[in-house]
Amino acid sequence: MTAAPDTLPPLAGLEGARLDWRQDASGESAPHSRAFDDVYFSRHDGRAETEHVFLAANRLPERFASWREPRPFVVGETGIGTGLNMLCTWACFDAHAPAGARLHLVSTEKFPLARDDLARALAAWPDLAERAAMLIEQWPEPVAGVHRLWLDARVTLDLHLGDTTERLQLLDGAVDAWFLDGFAPSKNPEMWHPELFAAMAARSRPGATFATFTCAGVVKRGLKAAGFAWRKVPGFGRKREMLAGEIDTPPVDERRQATPWFTPPTPLPARRVAVIGAGLAGTSVAAALARRGVAVTLIDREGPGAGASGNAQGALYVKLAAETNRQSRTYLAGLLHTRRWLEALDPDATLWSPCGVLQLAPTEREARRQARFLANHPLPESVVRPVDAAEATRLAGLALPYGGLDYPLAGAVRPDALCHRLAASDGVSAYRGEVRELAPHDTGWRLTLDDDATLEVDQVVIAAATASNDFPQAAALPLQPVRGQISSLALPSGAPAPARVVCAGGYAMPPLGDTLTFGASFVPHDADAATREADHATNLDELERTLPGYPAALAAAGAEPYADTLKGRAAVRAASPDKSPYAGPLPDTDAWRHDYAVLAKDATRVPERPGRHHPGLWISTAHGSRGLASAPLCAELIASRICDEPLPLEAPLADHLHPGRRVIRELIQRQRA
Repeated sequence: MTAAPDTLPPLAGLEGARLDWRQDASGESAPHSRAFDDVYFSRHDGRAETEHVFLAANRLPERFASWREPRPFVVGETGIGTGLNMLCTWACFDAHAPAGARLHLVSTEKFPLARDDLARALAAWPDLAERAAMLIEQWPEPVAGVHRLWLDARVTLDLHLGDTTERLQLLDGAVDAWFLDGFAPSKNPEMWHPELFAAMAARSRPGATFATFTCAGVVKRGLKAAGFAWRKVPGFGRKREMLAGEIDTPPVDERRQATPWFTPPTPLPARRVAVIGAGLAGTSVAAALARRGVAVTLIDREGPGAGASGNAQGALYVKLAAETNRQSRTYLAGLLHTRRWLEALDPDATLWSPCGVLQLAPTEREARRQARFLANHPLPESVVRPVDAAEATRLAGLALPYGGLDYPLAGAVRPDALCHRLAASDGVSAYRGEVRELAPHDTGWRLTLDDDATLEVDQVVIAAATASNDFPQAAALPLQPVRGQISSLALPSGAPAPARVVCAGGYAMPPLGDTLTFGASFVPHDADAATREADHATNLDELERTLPGYPAALAAAGAEPYADTLKGRAAVRAASPDKSPYAGPLPDTDAWRHDYAVLAKDATRVPERPGRHHPGLWISTAHGSRGLASAPLCAELIASRICDEPLPLEAPLADHLHPGRRVIRELIQRQRA
């Protein structure tokens, strides 16, 4: 059974591929699947087979050469295996596509190879070595979900780990050419079934092509039933025939029948985009758009890295719910995304530290909660693992009386410096000022600034935390100010310090230089950004609860852990009522309340009308205290929507982040009341 389009599979690690290395016809060693008793490729002619079956049959050389669309050309594949097909496609794109073109690769995999096996398999192709190195370096942990990899400035790969049909049903995006690959139908019958072909059809662009090595009857029947026209063409090597074809008119996406309000707006020109707000949310959107060739004007009254993004240190961490929910799925995806993003952006780790995060269990209640979480989420130990007090002590470098959960891929980041780096991206122009008015103009938007200057752009992204409500188009979006204050302490030489970020009720970070940072206070409905001695005292109390005896050890080492001697910084975060960010197109709230008013009387009467949005207006806000795990992923989501690309999240998770979700919830709650 495969998941329904709006149902998500269990949040878990995946069984990896089990390989043997056997000699092929050329006498060379090639990977062989134990589970399917089949080879991944022939080392002798595997690349030639890929070029014949998938590249030539989909006419990719000539299609790449003639590609002039602002959006990327999208290739979808059912089973990445060793990645050979994707690397050959990338090489073909580089050889034929014009300089301004972009390529987006989407591939699935239920049994991902281990990184070492991947490297060994791809070593067979020395001329692909540089490309293979980029794939191997970013190869994700075997966790079900979507993993975005940046292969180079023009080429992106989304690796969807899990059952192929399930992954394609959850894909939010459309494909221009399909590689219908995978082990032969006789070896892998679970993959080749009608639901697979239906999912391919539903995720196809008009005129999308496909090619496959097999001519099996189940494949021909399934393709035809889904709407594809197929024909037999010469096969490769000893295979006399194979299939190729196209789909002229893909079926209507039935996924939106239950949630028409989340129907994405029609793509609009995006030559020039203004981003309002230069914190982490805004600068990550600006950099994501600039990477796609969009000219971005980044506007902030205080400049990059102000507000809640202005701290010298911040924790890249998540706290996942014991029972699976969409918020936890989104944040785990965000954690894994941010880690790969930081490695690609700053491989020398000058802006971040891959030190890991310890989430302690100082109470029996928290220990039970963590145990339930682990039982419900069998994730790889490379992502999260339980540790006892002794192991926690070893990892933290400080004596700890209890254990907890260790997140090896989490860590510490320098948000202020990161924002400045992103704001300096090629294609981003930073402007220090305030937007006084935001109004539709012709086919785009006109921004009036505080010096009376005006700026006309195609589209706008609002990323101004709680100040997002200052714009009338976003005034109805529920946002809550949350005051947070960090404390910092100068450490004398030899003073003890945590080697990992350590979290419980608060957190303490490894020192940045000789400065220890800990905190942070959490005060909802408070928008005062002045530091307070009372908050320093609260942070010290929380530090003692998290690391018992540590403040006394600091004092013994010559530090001064007292509220009246601490330095720090206070800022106001923005939060939503359900504690998930808002990321996506900004709804026309009045129109939604009118169009979907019937939901307040009967939630089962779903109008067919798609949700109306302010054309070309987007928002990324309400990242709260976990923006390092959410803002970069939300930036990719928004940039992908604007540039008409497949999304880096499953469709239900993109809907979970949609800024209009609260309108629908409020209408339905009225009916229940």
